[in-house]
Amino acid sequence: MFSIGTLSKKTGVKVPTIRYYEQIGLIDPAVRTEGNQRRYGESELERLGFIRHARDLGFSIEAIGTLIKLNQHPDKICAEANSIARKQLADTQAKIASLQRLETELLRITNHCQGDGQIGHCYVLSSLSDHGKCVSEHSQ
Repeated sequence: MFSIGTLSKKTGVKVPTIRYYEQIGLIDPAVRTEGNQRRYGESELERLGFIRHARDLGFSIEAIGTLIKLNQHPDKICAEANSIARKQLADTQAKIASLQRLETELLRITNHCQGDGQIGHCYVLSSLSDHGKCVSEHSQ
């Protein structure tokens, strides 16, 4: 049995987050000692590892809850789990594409400014002030 602090250290999940996961039902309620301290077992350790990995991959709390429920039925077909993972992949790919567009625009702005001119003629500041013009120039 693990104290909440030990469980936190073993999983890298902060104590308030463990309490929250318990409160919303992602992990089972802790067994309480006579001194009313929480104690967790191996199953909670494994579950927190699952949750932590899923959170690191960007899954929402709701998706994780569904995946946990699905995981409790090992004979079920995994189409729903696959669908949840594919949605997360699509969301991640959209974020990457957005970040790549952001990178392209920041490269354009910073490559046109040498940093040695006067503020009144700064390409970075004028680009940020006239976003519509800069985007239309860039997309041509």
